[in-house]
Amino acid sequence: MSGQGPEAAAERRHAGRPSIPEGDSMSGTVTGPVAFIGLGNMGRPMSRRLVEAGIDLVGFDPAESARAALVSVGGRVADTAAAAVAGAEYVILMLPTSAIVEAVLGDEAVLAELAPGTVIVDMSSSEPESTQRLSAALAERKLLLVDAPVSGGVAGANAGTLALIAGGPDEAIDRVTALLAPLGRLQHVGATGAGHAVKAINNLMSAIHLLGSSEGVAIGQRFGVDPKVLIDTINISSGRSASTELKFPKFILPGTYDSGFAMNLMVKDIRIAMGLASAVGAQTPLSEKAVELWATALGDLGPGADQTDIARWAGVTHDTDPA
Repeated sequence: MSGQGPEAAAERRHAGRPSIPEGDSMSGTVTGPVAFIGLGNMGRPMSRRLVEAGIDLVGFDPAESARAALVSVGGRVADTAAAAVAGAEYVILMLPTSAIVEAVLGDEAVLAELAPGTVIVDMSSSEPESTQRLSAALAERKLLLVDAPVSGGVAGANAGTLALIAGGPDEAIDRVTALLAPLGRLQHVGATGAGHAVKAINNLMSAIHLLGSSEGVAIGQRFGVDPKVLIDTINISSGRSASTELKFPKFILPGTYDSGFAMNLMVKDIRIAMGLASAVGAQTPLSEKAVELWATALGDLGPGADQTDIARWAGVTHDTDPA
């Protein structure tokens, strides 16, 4: 019936405010305010880079220290997610789980502040099926959703060299390309949900590489090969990967185990990939075993473990380790 439903309610709520043009390309500039929800390990450096790029950004995080960090670099903060998104033309989410994303985007107080035409960018590592459901629900309110999870870790977030793995309609991607440019390189991989699907697959492959590399180094150590020599050799050979080229030299061989990506989040992401595999009917015996081993390692090491602690769990040792 005309005049009823969420779309009509949103139009009444924003009757005095012009809708954001759905076909408006950013053409190299960002003119409207941006809300950033989630200022944690990744959200903090990402929001900082946007502020440094001259974007009018309002952030929210339940942690006061996270909000204070944004203020210290010139950003603005709000006390609630709804207050942060009020008046925003773009809303970026960088949150730990799909459940939290759903809670934020299902909050009527938040939705009431979003004008038709607003673009929401979920940069979290969310579940593809959840993303598709959210997109359909938001479309009823004339809101656009882009899923753009990232790869590159805290170092990439600080340097602005993240891989931005984007899914969504062309018009929405066009509108956020300039906005996201300070964060890294955007790759449009398909329709809504495809970004989150590719990110989950990427992390599944990364987890398998890291565990396999760790077992390989442990074997070499027990044979008497210096782990640094082994890694240097692998890195000029066909067994190399991001695990051997970055994670071993920077975090594992020095014994710091501080990549900034928690093991529990890795396990969450690879379980998302396995859920996707089940949904599409893919046969994944190697991946299933890898997920089982990662889950066991997480149980043994506890929720504070870094992803790189899998190497220690797999048997990689250091000269200072107790016998």
